[in-house]
Amino acid sequence: MASGGAGARISWLITTVERLARTSGIGMPEVAIYDAPEPNAFATGARRDKALVAVSTGLLNSMDRNEVEAVLGHEISHVANGDMVTLTLLQGVLNTFVIFLARVVGYFIDQATRREGDRGGVGFGYMFTVMILEVLFGVLASIIVAWFSRYREFRADAGGAHLAGKGKMISALQRLQSAYGQSTLPAQMNAFGINGGMARLFATHPPLEQRIARLQAAA
Repeated sequence: MASGGAGARISWLITTVERLARTSGIGMPEVAIYDAPEPNAFATGARRDKALVAVSTGLLNSMDRNEVEAVLGHEISHVANGDMVTLTLLQGVLNTFVIFLARVVGYFIDQATRREGDRGGVGFGYMFTVMILEVLFGVLASIIVAWFSRYREFRADAGGAHLAGKGKMISALQRLQSAYGQSTLPAQMNAFGINGGMARLFATHPPLEQRIARLQAAA
């Protein structure tokens, strides 16, 4: 990202985050730059008015200001949408459901398979069944969480396009696509990651080509 120096770059970054946050109707997040060669960015925080937006030096060095602005808009949109809290709540509810349902089903299976004259309570079959069901239901819960995570990425892309401009958001995604290929990015790329094949059911981020195509098709 071209600039007149480190001070000018930091000043531009803070000013841009402040403007995007104000447009989104959230409080000014804390802004951080961390040293990493990979182009990466993330947002975290429990509330819309108390959050952190961080970008890597790799992102600042590999993208121009328009593209960095789009990435910042993407992260600000995560904060404005309350994605971090919603995802945490969803995971907690699903984990509770997995444990509860596994025990309910395990109990009924245990009762149905017990022999006449067995003592009361539950048998070994109950514990074995619960362990198996917790694994199976846990896999299904992971798929649901991953689906929601992909959905929130599409929504944050749309938010970034609204805040910074659709062309800038598309350009930022295309920059990543040209640097890392059509679908595969390094594991450290938390903001714009992807897995392929059957693993896409468990991927927290949709393929870059899908994200770009959806933005291009948007009115």
